[in-house]
Amino acid sequence: MTSARSDRPRRMIGLDVGQRRIGVAASEGQLAVPLTIIEHENRAADLDRIAAIAQEQEAHAIVVGLPVTMSGQEGEQARKTRRFGDALARRVDVPVIYHDERMSTLQVVGAAGGRVTGASAATRKRREKPRIDDLAAAVILQSYLDTLSPPRELPS
Repeated sequence: MTSARSDRPRRMIGLDVGQRRIGVAASEGQLAVPLTIIEHENRAADLDRIAAIAQEQEAHAIVVGLPVTMSGQEGEQARKTRRFGDALARRVDVPVIYHDERMSTLQVVGAAGGRVTGASAATRKRREKPRIDDLAAAVILQSYLDTLSPPRELPS
């Protein structure tokens, strides 16, 4: 067993940047887990909060979900996300990596068996939609982590 620092998994945080909230997930190298949800205040406060989380988590990188269209094009929301990520990159001392977030919310909803958004319109008016931003951030971060690891063969 080695204890060299380079042998340790690299810690990362993942972000799902939405219009009202930012979902945050964390990983110690292999498995992404939901961490928290940040309610948007203003850009400076949001960046400060993410920078503090990155420092607390001792993150070596921040993965930002990029909302591209199904055809792979970057629309207005992707441009807003890039502007936010670029501002974050100027604020932190770790790389900010963009990763395709297509289908992340649908994966979260699917994993919940549709219960996340399955309420009737009348019920939704009476109560707020469940917040899944941190779960979506975990899906985005896990998707990125999976691109770093070679596929493993299952034993026969």
